[in-house]
Amino acid sequence: MRWMSVLACSICSAVLMASTATTIAQTAPLKITAPQGPAHLILPPVPKALLPDAFAGWVSADKPKTFTDASEADQANAEALKEYDFTDGAVATYKRSGQTLNLRALRFHDASGAFGAYSFYRQNGWPKEEIGTGATSNNNRVLFWVGNSVVDATFSRIGPMSGSELRELAGELPTLDGPRALPPPILGNLPMESLTPETTHYALGPAGYVGAGGVLPPELVGFDRGAETVTATYSLRSNPATLTIIDYPTPQMAAAQETRIRAYTKAGSTAVPAWPKPLVDSDQAGLEVRRSGPLVALVSGDAIPEESHKLLALVHYESEITSIPQPTESEVFKTGKLLMGIVTLVIIGASAAILLGFFLGGGRALYRIARGKPASSMYEVEFIRLDLREEWVEPAPAAERPGQKG
Repeated sequence: MRWMSVLACSICSAVLMASTATTIAQTAPLKITAPQGPAHLILPPVPKALLPDAFAGWVSADKPKTFTDASEADQANAEALKEYDFTDGAVATYKRSGQTLNLRALRFHDASGAFGAYSFYRQNGWPKEEIGTGATSNNNRVLFWVGNSVVDATFSRIGPMSGSELRELAGELPTLDGPRALPPPILGNLPMESLTPETTHYALGPAGYVGAGGVLPPELVGFDRGAETVTATYSLRSNPATLTIIDYPTPQMAAAQETRIRAYTKAGSTAVPAWPKPLVDSDQAGLEVRRSGPLVALVSGDAIPEESHKLLALVHYESEITSIPQPTESEVFKTGKLLMGIVTLVIIGASAAILLGFFLGGGRALYRIARGKPASSMYEVEFIRLDLREEWVEPAPAAERPGQKG
């Protein structure tokens, strides 16, 4: 029957399509990788220059000098710069109308290092300026940071347009994107109430901590265990107080260091090592230590115990659970997806063949019924037939045959 032949052909086509897809899936690679060239052809990206040749009318007398050694940037504080992950820097002298401007730009691995170096060089009491991400000034000297860069500018004579000129320079400095552009998370643990602006100092190592006026001996902080610190001054009603927050990698490490720091602050004159000057100048009645999760906080200064305790209570660690995104298409997932596509293709092809067979076969059956014929032509002989019949002629009697005699 013809519709059965059509159905068989459709099924064969679907099976052929499925087998072809299977063959392609077996021969095609699941992962296409770019050809790897020689290692010497892969060049690292060239970092953008820190200082331009000219800006806002200032022209560099000579091409800016660049360096990657922290001792060339600041020999006296080279160790502190290394702790902040210093990468490179540049110095240049600019001239304009008989005036000079000396610039020293330092670049760090991320924004945390840049802020740390900025807080290291900034002295308490310097007024705030509106340049870059943060800025301060002291007479003819202006210090600001933006992205992962810190710029130290010294004018021969400060002018009313000096701030706008440095803002133009800040707009030309390289910027960062992603996690490297974020400031140190520990800053979010500082209480904002009564905080004295421009007194925050961030340290990642003993040199930066001591250079910024740290309260505790650096060996007691535990920088070798991955600790980082932030200190700030608060203007309380009684007297100023200094809050030190130390962030450790785990709460267990914080608990161990809290015990050591509390015992050290209670030892007084018998403490080993001897108290640094900030502790000696503090009122021992107001010294207090408290831990919250991986944070250890210390209040020092001349505030009364009640205010010190209230300030310390404001330091509270809140854990945030962050889900790490996982790759959604692994090799197993891609293989399963390919196999599911093949199975779907086979099912669709087979279903289409069956539906097509029923449609064509049913249409032919309806057509035959409409013409008054049986629905099926199975028992009909559908070929050209010649109805040839042999006619039998009886022979004449022998007496009537010509040429014969009786």
